[in-house]
Amino acid sequence: MLTELYGGSLALLTDLYQLTMAEGFWKSGLDRHEAVFHLYFRKNPFAGGFALSAGLELAAEYLERLRFTEDDLAYLAGLPGAGRKEIRPAGTCGTSDTAGDGRPLFAAGFLERLGRLSLSVDLDAIPEGTAVFAPEPLLRVRGPLLECQLLETALLNIMNFQTLIATKAARVALAAQGAPVLEFGLRRAQGIDGGVGASRAAYIGGCAATSNVLAGKLLGIPVRGTHAHSWVMAFADEFEAFLAYAQAVPGDCVFLVDTYDSLEGVRHAIEAGRRLRKRGRRLAGIRLDSGDLAALSQEARRLLDEAGFAETFIAASDDLDEDRIAGLLEKGARIGVWGVGTRLVTGDGQPALGGVYKLCAIRPPGGAWRDVVKNSGEGGKASFPGMLQVRRFREGGSPSCDMIYDARQPVAEGTCSVDLQDGSRRTVPDSGWEDLLVPVFRAGRRVRPAESLAVMRERARARLAALPPGARRRSGAQRYPVGLESGLHERRVALLNGLADGASRIR
Repeated sequence: MLTELYGGSLALLTDLYQLTMAEGFWKSGLDRHEAVFHLYFRKNPFAGGFALSAGLELAAEYLERLRFTEDDLAYLAGLPGAGRKEIRPAGTCGTSDTAGDGRPLFAAGFLERLGRLSLSVDLDAIPEGTAVFAPEPLLRVRGPLLECQLLETALLNIMNFQTLIATKAARVALAAQGAPVLEFGLRRAQGIDGGVGASRAAYIGGCAATSNVLAGKLLGIPVRGTHAHSWVMAFADEFEAFLAYAQAVPGDCVFLVDTYDSLEGVRHAIEAGRRLRKRGRRLAGIRLDSGDLAALSQEARRLLDEAGFAETFIAASDDLDEDRIAGLLEKGARIGVWGVGTRLVTGDGQPALGGVYKLCAIRPPGGAWRDVVKNSGEGGKASFPGMLQVRRFREGGSPSCDMIYDARQPVAEGTCSVDLQDGSRRTVPDSGWEDLLVPVFRAGRRVRPAESLAVMRERARARLAALPPGARRRSGAQRYPVGLESGLHERRVALLNGLADGASRIR
């Protein structure tokens, strides 16, 4: 998808500080130190009980095509040093000692290094469509420090958005209780790439089709649509408009019935449907886009059934999301297809996933690993040391708990997992488990074949269905247990205490 949307280089899809840090590593001789980074999120989105991993294939495509072109390097060579007059703090005066002196921001030798860049990292990841929970790593990147650091922004950009929208789509699909959900959000999406990316993630999360034709072409997602109010308003009356649409598109007749009077529109649709039948065609459906959708759908269903159109579905739109859909079904709505747009593709209720990318271990060439953590006054922001893996345990075929452990150290029989929320300990079983992070790249080369969206979508359906029911609740979700292997927990505590002691000595 990235190649089709962006023919040029995406190497500069990054924050400036990634490049300045990379140059700093190069100048200080740390650039070839081996590092391990993990990408994870700290809280489940939408105050829910799960997230749905998405974006891996786009991330892999980004890694495969990452090269700094001559144009990229020429742009970087022309950047001046920091401290330019236009970003000086208010109230200061005079000229900056790092601006206006003609010195470039980046050294020529560093830009030559970027020009020779050929990724050699290992990437392990949780496959798209897998139910995941905070703070489990979705990706683990291992390789030269300079390379790993340069990947941070792009990986977060891809994984944060895709996982957020896939999760939102899953919540909507669960609320629809098996009825098809159509993603109609392109016109309200955050730009072109946001629109196509949202269509992709929504399909993985459970949407049956999209209105986005470009996403259909690029990704093979089924496309569906009806017509707008402007179609009806362009004709002298609604019935004439329906007849004209049936003549123009006889194989896909779904009439929007609420331009003037919704129930009168249903009657007009029924009459147009009778004429379609005489031509060997059928009235596929009607769509309600305003008003009391529950009451209108009930009456519309009665009218359709009495007229012999029991097979005609009723679709609904109008700023729907999982809460409105659940509320309408509780009121007895007779809606068989849901069109969900703005609130799906914008991740309404949570503008971003909040994923982070943290350094967890580093070593010099041929040397020993040094585990590292980030401390914080906010307990939830402290990071995790080591080379992490996620092990999912099952009881009776269903997931029962997850344990984050250090992949460098085998999990011994009788290992304890320390719950990350309440600190309780449980002995994990020595069978009935799977490790979620799987190899995707080794030494910069892809080792795991690309998957189709259909495979990812089916994985999402099956994995969500297997979760404990409480974890799938729309609100008041039951927390799925996630813990740290006891040895890793103790090592993390010791590292954090050491940082705290060091800070107290400095003070």
